[in-house]
Amino acid sequence: MIKNLLKRMIGLDKIEAATKEAETRLLDIVEQERLAKLNPKEQATESKEPWVGVLQTHVAKDDIKNGFFELDWNEFFVLQLRQAGYSGATDEEVVDQWFQELCRNIGNEAGIDMSRRGSGFVNRALRDDGRTEVY
Repeated sequence: MIKNLLKRMIGLDKIEAATKEAETRLLDIVEQERLAKLNPKEQATESKEPWVGVLQTHVAKDDIKNGFFELDWNEFFVLQLRQAGYSGATDEEVVDQWFQELCRNIGNEAGIDMSRRGSGFVNRALRDDGRTEVY
């Protein structure tokens, strides 16, 4: 008690409180700077939110009706898809089911009879960077 009384008398309690508040603000700034350096996928993953993005769109030069999209996603997106009823042995299969259905729905909304259209063929290849290429 005497120690606390002395701290209050000389104002050390206020200095300690201000120091603690400054430390908290500094930690918040450091955390905000760390989060700002993350890309959108990393930010979503950090927040445990589903994320999917189109990395590139490829169109065949000799047949512009054909091509593919390069997608990337996080584990929370796949979990969301599985909870919505999509299934597959791999994450790629789950995302592929979703993407095919998405494309069919877009075609249907555009007035195209998608029931007679196949989705083409799907090839998978493991790339040097560890990603799976689906084409």
